Amino acid sequence: MTREGRSELAPPRGGPTPSEPAAPTPPDARYRGLKLALLALRAGPVAILLLLVVVLAVLSDVFLTLENIGNLLNQSAVVCVLALGQLLVIVTRGIDLSVGSNLSLCAVVGALVWRSQGSALVAVLAALATGSLVGLVNGLLYVKGRLPHPFIATLAMLTAASGLALYLSGSRTIRGAPPVVKEIGAGRIAAIPGGGAIGWFPTAALVVVGVAAVVALVLRGMVWGRWIYAVGGGPEAAVRNGIPVPAVLISVYVVCGFLAGVAALLTMGRGDAGSPTSGAFAELDAIAAVIIGGASFLGGRGSVLNALTGALVIAVMRNGLNLLGIDPNWQYMAAGFVIVVAVELDVLRGHLERRFRSLQAVGAR
Repeated sequence: MTREGRSELAPPRGGPTPSEPAAPTPPDARYRGLKLALLALRAGPVAILLLLVVVLAVLSDVFLTLENIGNLLNQSAVVCVLALGQLLVIVTRGIDLSVGSNLSLCAVVGALVWRSQGSALVAVLAALATGSLVGLVNGLLYVKGRLPHPFIATLAMLTAASGLALYLSGSRTIRGAPPVVKEIGAGRIAAIPGGGAIGWFPTAALVVVGVAAVVALVLRGMVWGRWIYAVGGGPEAAVRNGIPVPAVLISVYVVCGFLAGVAALLTMGRGDAGSPTSGAFAELDAIAAVIIGGASFLGGRGSVLNALTGALVIAVMRNGLNLLGIDPNWQYMAAGFVIVVAVELDVLRGHLERRFRSLQAVGAR
């Protein structure tokens, strides 16, 4: 006993007893800090795009001119459309390496049909049907063929579609495209002021807006869209909840192939031709755009707006390097650097989200 008349082992007056531990203090400071960090990471794609725009606007007097903005939007249209298809696949934990070769094949088929039939409608339908068929084969190989990963199926299709495009075209560019295709691929909207009689705003940008609106509506407003996120978030749980996982997986590859056909029409219109190499490396740009936009290879996460932002990041970066007269080879190195940074930010975001959920659990006790 001490002079105050209590045991040295007794807790201080007013403190908790050994059988009554102190209530945990809510970690408000860490909670707020993690919340701000997560918000900053989620705004990462937009922040990167804005930073690029500001830097290039300072370095080049031409960058923010209407003519250059129109060229940039036109050049990015193909990658934007491909990225929207790739987004659906990546959200389901998949990948489609064949979209570039699929684009080339669709362009060749469309140009050949236009040359032989002279019908714009038949040529457009042939290109879109070819892309959808390639996507269907990808989906069936992966799902019904029970392949361990879509990487294998789509890698095989990459080489097969590329070889078929070269065979059908005789390894030559097929000249000519329907007038409507040339309009959507290379046309300008004169009604929008600022670009003279021809106009500065490309028709291809309207195609991108239309496709993006449809994909966003499907993902957020339809059951099929919710199924896509559910399959990517947890395939086993999706099966237990009665979601037709095989049909969902096949369907996203079909849609991705269809959008490769749409991108092929834009490419045909821009060059007034169908080339067997027009889609070379386009799959890398599409995948990079989706990943830069914050989607995860682990599935279940990604948005239309961020995918388009990622595509614009790539387009702005390349456009700026061209304006500054930098060696074009640096474009690929710069894109690779941005991809690595985007993936690392995704890993960091996953770590912070786990910490954030643990702090929420502590605060809720």
